[in-house]
Amino acid sequence: MRKARVRPVSVVRRIKKTVNRDMQSLRLKLLKDLEQVFDLAKNYAQDLSEDVSPKQRQIWIRVMAYTGQVMNSLTKSFDEAQVTKDLERLEKLVNEAMAKEKGGRPKTTD
Repeated sequence: MRKARVRPVSVVRRIKKTVNRDMQSLRLKLLKDLEQVFDLAKNYAQDLSEDVSPKQRQIWIRVMAYTGQVMNSLTKSFDEAQVTKDLERLEKLVNEAMAKEKGGRPKTTD
């Protein structure tokens, strides 16, 4: 039997390219999803009807600001642990904003 000669450097380079490509794909997907959260928060923050109180708009502005921070950090680097932590905090902020919502808009659980 002949032993296949595989250059470890080649294998590592190939893996690195795959990881970079996959990470970039994941980063773009996360940014797209976060953009939807940002747009939703912006719509609530700009809602001047009686359905959303000034206090509620203030909470949604906080959600917008934090979402923007998470998006900014994602564009600079990709630390999976930090992204998970940021997304958990963002989820908490959105849940807080939704919990304080008073009638007029149905609560969604997507």
